[in-house]
Amino acid sequence: MSSPYDASFWDQRYGTAGEDYVFGTAPNDFLARVADRLPAGPVLCLAEGEGRNAVFLAKRGHAVTALDQSATGLAKATALAGRNGVSLATVVADLAEYSIPAGAWAGIVAIFMHLPPELRRRVLGQVAAGLQPGGVFIFESYTPGQLAFGTGGPRDVALLPTLASLRPQLPGLTLEHAQELERDVHEGGGHTGRSAVVQILARRPR
Repeated sequence: MSSPYDASFWDQRYGTAGEDYVFGTAPNDFLARVADRLPAGPVLCLAEGEGRNAVFLAKRGHAVTALDQSATGLAKATALAGRNGVSLATVVADLAEYSIPAGAWAGIVAIFMHLPPELRRRVLGQVAAGLQPGGVFIFESYTPGQLAFGTGGPRDVALLPTLASLRPQLPGLTLEHAQELERDVHEGGGHTGRSAVVQILARRPR
């Protein structure tokens, strides 16, 4: 049986949805609220799935690279971009094997990117190094409190970080917004209802 770690799991989930988008086509609420704090320049979207956040940022004028382990998800992202009159660069890659280029990005975005603890630590260290001076990292994830809601996300508590665990994993960045909260999340059929999340906006000093 596939697990959420496997490309085959997401290929099947995105493919089974057909022309529907599992998490909808609108951007994540938190990203939409803080997107104007991204400086001009290229943006990397990690674990981007079917492309809703990448397309939103491309429509705002960013050159966006969408990375995901699911080729099926990224094909849908490309189709969504075309329907919105923008283009994306796409990279099919497992984050366990991908290295984020250092100093390359005005922004890096990770929305509901749930990774095992050691991989999360490694990826976030690369995120911190991957930003240009003044660059911004935008992150939202479910926390362990999400298990009480059951409205989306993994059921493995190891994949659900706390703010306290995330702070030391972003070396050299200034956390301009860092909060755990409960909020309503309505993103397609995949995320629906009251949720426990952590949100971070972090900037590399100039």
